[in-house]
Amino acid sequence: MDYVHSQNDFKLNENLTLVDKVETDLLDFFNDKQFKAGDVIPKEIELAAQLGVSRTVLREALLRLRMRGMLDTKKKRGTVITNPDLLSLIEKTLYPGILDNATLRDIFELRMVMEIGMGDLIFERVTQNDIDELYAIVADEPVNTEDMIFDSEQEIRFHGKLYDITGNETLRRFQRMLLPIFKYVHESGILKKQVQQKKFVSHRGIVDVIQHGTPEAFRNAMRNHFENHFQRLF
Repeated sequence: MDYVHSQNDFKLNENLTLVDKVETDLLDFFNDKQFKAGDVIPKEIELAAQLGVSRTVLREALLRLRMRGMLDTKKKRGTVITNPDLLSLIEKTLYPGILDNATLRDIFELRMVMEIGMGDLIFERVTQNDIDELYAIVADEPVNTEDMIFDSEQEIRFHGKLYDITGNETLRRFQRMLLPIFKYVHESGILKKQVQQKKFVSHRGIVDVIQHGTPEAFRNAMRNHFENHFQRLF
């Protein structure tokens, strides 16, 4: 693949800077060469010649990739491809107070969709000890839980345990990362619509499904469990 830039290339999208384009070309170059984590990339002078740009521009593009966790410099080896931390950049920018309402709503919806879809992982990996712990968590719930909207602390304890049961570290980390978002959304007044029908599957009902049901039954139960939130969003 020819990575050398002509002047016309940079007129295709005025929103992109030269460094933006070189950053993308670097990733394409690494992909074409089938570089993997741990591989040493060519020296700057070679890359600059390959891409047809100055070393100043190249260094800026390489710096961006370092900041994204995709490159690292090793003593006596040079610059190597690294396995990036996929969630680190999101973690560093996820401050609920500066996000607009549309973004907060999108994230809240994402949380509900993820948890509805966790059924297969949960049923594949759940143990009786997990189920016993879930029953212990819901033991102090009020009797008429089908008629209430749970407080944030109860939600964190119960749903956090479901994420733990999946055994998927990315899911667990994602949930921990989004907890401040969930709390902020609950307390911010974004969920303004009134709930017309408050009957929904309780936490205890979900545990019963995990104990005796199927992944499909879990998905249906979780969808009903979130019904009050869906009604306030849509």
